[in-house]
Order: sequence, then structure tokens, then C-alpha cells
Amino acid sequence: MDGALYSIGDLARRTGLTVKAIRFYSDCGIVPPTDRSPAGYRLYDIDAVARLDLVRTLRDLGLDLPTVRKVVDREISLPEVAAAHAEALATQIRLLRLRRAVLTAVAKRGSTPEEMELMHKLAKLSEDERRRLADDFLDTVFGGLDANPEFVGITRSMTPELPDNPEAEQVEAWVELAELSQDPDFRACMRRTAEHYVADRAQDGTARLRRDATAAVLDQVGPALAAGVAPCSPQADRVVAAVMAQYAHGLGRPDDVDLRRRLSTRLETANDPRRERYLQLLAVINGWSAPESVAPAFDWFIQALGARIPA
Repeated sequence: MDGALYSIGDLARRTGLTVKAIRFYSDCGIVPPTDRSPAGYRLYDIDAVARLDLVRTLRDLGLDLPTVRKVVDREISLPEVAAAHAEALATQIRLLRLRRAVLTAVAKRGSTPEEMELMHKLAKLSEDERRRLADDFLDTVFGGLDANPEFVGITRSMTPELPDNPEAEQVEAWVELAELSQDPDFRACMRRTAEHYVADRAQDGTARLRRDATAAVLDQVGPALAAGVAPCSPQADRVVAAVMAQYAHGLGRPDDVDLRRRLSTRLETANDPRRERYLQLLAVINGWSAPESVAPAFDWFIQALGARIPA
């Protein structure tokens, strides 16, 4: 074993630390001197080299001096410190991601200082606070309408679940979705859509009707769009008739002006671009595949149906 003693200058050359830093750690008691020279200078043994190497590593990792001292003195174990510090770093990383997302959104949208402050507050919400915000929105939209399990399932499918370690785009999507969900006009629009769903379901006795009407629009309008059929052209008559026949059959009603107005109202409400944006943001947050846009088909059919409803 090396029994030599080293001056602070020797330690500085061996460890790469400055004399000032070594003297500081020595004064703190983290690396105390082993002895002193006849002239009163501090002398250190070989163990000081190992302690200083460990101190430098721990400090580079961001540990504070009291914690470093406890590790070096073996008052606490290094694995315990590493686990606690890793969790602290994870928290810092999450906060940095939130800040980056807010700044990125501000840069993209040209936000005002007031909007940036709101986005920052939304991004910093805890998991419980995010849950309460989402629950409040969904309760406003669906609350008191229907307790059917399938309807409850729809509510769950519209719940954002930001992961513990979200990507920047997920945080950006969450901030935008949170802002959107606080818009009173959007809430009212979504509530009307839900009320239409429940009304159709009550008349038809199942949840099939709304799905069938949407499916019919998408199935019939898709080929018409691809073929370049204009909504107001005679070629569109067949498409409108096919969709209305399916909708009328589901309700057990004739295809008349009142029914066409009813379907037109429902489609216009459901076709709000903010609803589609909500679903797109939801998919990003929850890590789902991006939903297919129904807007082109709905736009086409709403125009075609409107052209065939007397003023």
C-alpha cells in the first residue's frame, strides 16, 4: 500500500482538480488532511485521491455537498443516493420538457404574454389537476345524459392520459387540448352533439343509428368525392338518397324534409372543426394512431343535403 503523503499541489496534479477546489473540500471536512508538514502545510494519503475522484463524480452528477459528504463518509449508501437523485433528475427533465413545449407553442402560434402565461400554468398542472380538468370538461359534455355502459365507454375514449414521461409533442398537444376544453362555445357544441346522440339512441333503442348514419355518409360520399362529383349536381342525388334511406330506416320514419333537416343539423354540429382537432390532439397525447378526417365527406354531404332541402 502506498504510504506516501501528498501536498495539495500533488493531489491537484493527480486528480485534475484545482488547488482551490481541493482546499475547499478539505475545509468542508469532505477530504480532511492526514497530517501536516513541519511548515504547517496539509498532507494527504492515497485514500484522499480516491475520495476526491468520487467527490468530483458526484458533484458532476449534481449532488449537493451535504449529500456528497454523507456518501463519502458512508453514512448513506451510494445506491440510495443514486436512486433518489435519478428521481430528482426525472422530475427536472419533465419540467424542462414542459417549458420547452410551452416555448415551442408560443413560437409557433405567436402567442401574447397572457396566452403564454396560461399555457405555462396548464403545462405545470399535476396529474390530479389534469384529471380534474379533463373530468370537468367531460362532465359538462356528457353529465346527466345517459348511464348506458356504451355511452360511458365513449366518455372514457375521450379522456386524455398524458404519460409520466411525455414527449414534447404530447405536452404541446396537452396544452392545446386543455385550452380548447375550456372554451365555453366548444363545450356547448360538444354538449349538443352528445344530446343529439342520446336523442337518436332513445328513438332507435340502440346506439347503432348514429354509427350507421356516419358510416353511410363516409361509404357513399367517399366514391363521389374521388370521382369529382359536385354536391349540387344531379349525380349527387343518388348519394343523398342512399344515405337518407339508411337513416330513415334506422328511425322508422319516412325520408321527408323534417328528417333531412334533422340530419343536416346533427352533421353540422358534429362537423365542428374543433371537435376533430380535439380528437387529433387526444390521439397524440394518448399515443394512438391519428384518426381519419371525416370533414371532407361531411362537408360534401352537408352541402349536397342542404341543396335538396326547401328553404
